[in-house]
Amino acid sequence: MKQHFLVASEDAGLRLDRYLAARVPELSRTRIQELIAAGLVRVNGAPAKGSLRLRGAERVEIEPQPRPAPHAAPESIPLEILYEDDDLLVVNKPAGMIVHAGAGHPSGTLVNALLGRGQALSRGGGILRPGIVHRLDKDTSGAIIVAKNDFAHARLGDIFQRREISKTYIALVEGQLPREHGSIELAIGRDLRRRTRMTARKKTAGRAREARTDWRVLARVGGCTLVEVQLHTGRTHQIRVHFSALRHPVVGDTLYGAERCEHAGKTELPALGRNFLHAARLVFAHPRTGETLDVRAPLPESLREYLRQLAAAAGEDPGRLDAQLDAAH
Repeated sequence: MKQHFLVASEDAGLRLDRYLAARVPELSRTRIQELIAAGLVRVNGAPAKGSLRLRGAERVEIEPQPRPAPHAAPESIPLEILYEDDDLLVVNKPAGMIVHAGAGHPSGTLVNALLGRGQALSRGGGILRPGIVHRLDKDTSGAIIVAKNDFAHARLGDIFQRREISKTYIALVEGQLPREHGSIELAIGRDLRRRTRMTARKKTAGRAREARTDWRVLARVGGCTLVEVQLHTGRTHQIRVHFSALRHPVVGDTLYGAERCEHAGKTELPALGRNFLHAARLVFAHPRTGETLDVRAPLPESLREYLRQLAAAAGEDPGRLDAQLDAAH
C-alpha cells in the first residue's frame, strides 16, 4: 500500500533516503534504497534520487513492495573440484565467492556455480542452500564439502555435529606469537554493538557458545606469524575472532582489527584484498563407505606470492617459506 508524506519545514535539508528511514522504520535503509532505484519513491509526482535534499512542503510517496523471493539459479562459473564421487564433492572455493545466495547476494555464489554444471544436489540445505553442509566465509578460500544426495547430507551433518572431522587451516596473523603452539578456548557470541561481527567478550547478543582453536607456528616473517590451525568447533568467524582476541588478527581482516596494509621495516605492502585464511585440509569418513578421505587444497598462488613479498621486504629468504609450507603439507 502506498504511503504519502508532506515534508515539514523542520525536515528541510534532510536527504530523501534518511527522511524515509525515519518515517518508515519497518523498512531497512537498504530496502528503501532498492525502492528508490526501482522508481517506487516519488517526490511531487516524479521519481527521485535518495541523495535529494528536501526543502520542505514536498509531497513524498513511497510504494513498499516485498522483495522478490531469492532463489538459486544456474550460472556458468568455473570451479576447481578436489574430490568427487556419487555422494559428494569437495570444492576448492576461491576467496571472494559467497557459498549460497541470500538477500543482497542473488548470484555469483558457489551454489549458482554448482547448479551451472548440472550438479545433482541434496535438498537438506533448503532451496537456497542445496547440498551445503558447512560454510566458509566469503574471503576465506579452500576446501568445502558439498552433498549430492539427502543420504550423504544427513550422514555428513552427523559427522560435523559429532566433530568427527579434522579441519586444518593456514593463516597469517599480525605480530609475533609468543609460543610455538597453543590452544584458544574462548566462547563466541554475536557482538552487541556491531551485528556483522562476532566476539569473544563476555557480554554478547544472545548466548555465547564454547569454541576451541589449536594452532602451531609454521614460520615467522616480516613481523607476522604463519600458523597452521586446527578447528575443534565450527563457530561463525571462529579463527578470525580468536586471533583478534589475542591481539593478533588475521592479515587482511580489517573487520577484526587488522591493518589495511602490512609493513615490513619501512616497506608498505599492497593491500591483500582478502583475509589470509585458507581451508587447507579436510579428513573425514566417507558417509556411505566409511573410508577415510583426506582432501587437501593447495595454498593459492596469490597468498604464496604475498608471503614472498613480505619476506623480501623484511630481507629474508622467500624460498624458505615455500619449503616450510611444502613440508607442512
